Amino acid sequence: MTSTALLSAALLTVAVSIVHSWIGERRLIGPLLAIEPRVGVLKSAFLRQVLRHAWHITSLAWTGMAVVLAALAEAPQGEAGRIAIIGIGVTFLLHGVAILALSRARHIAWPAFLVIGALCLFAAR
Repeated sequence: MTSTALLSAALLTVAVSIVHSWIGERRLIGPLLAIEPRVGVLKSAFLRQVLRHAWHITSLAWTGMAVVLAALAEAPQGEAGRIAIIGIGVTFLLHGVAILALSRARHIAWPAFLVIGALCLFAAR
């Protein structure tokens, strides 16, 4: 039996991942790294690349979670699958709450993260 909630969470997670990499590169990482700093951590070319890659690896990690959710939507693995779904759901709920609080609701991602987390916990019930 396919879980529509998990497939929806997986698709939304992939969408968030794509938007995170694309908009983040265009509006944050690219402009930040275009500035030639005279002092500080960003003066190092190596650390500038670490920052860029860490940004995009976050999106890749979310995509990996989406693949797990999609797989579990098609073939749940008993209690272990349920625990994985709950773990991913709680992780996204924490993402959402942290972004909501730290940005004072100005960041666009918090609603998506809360929805992803809620869909996961709904599917695990």
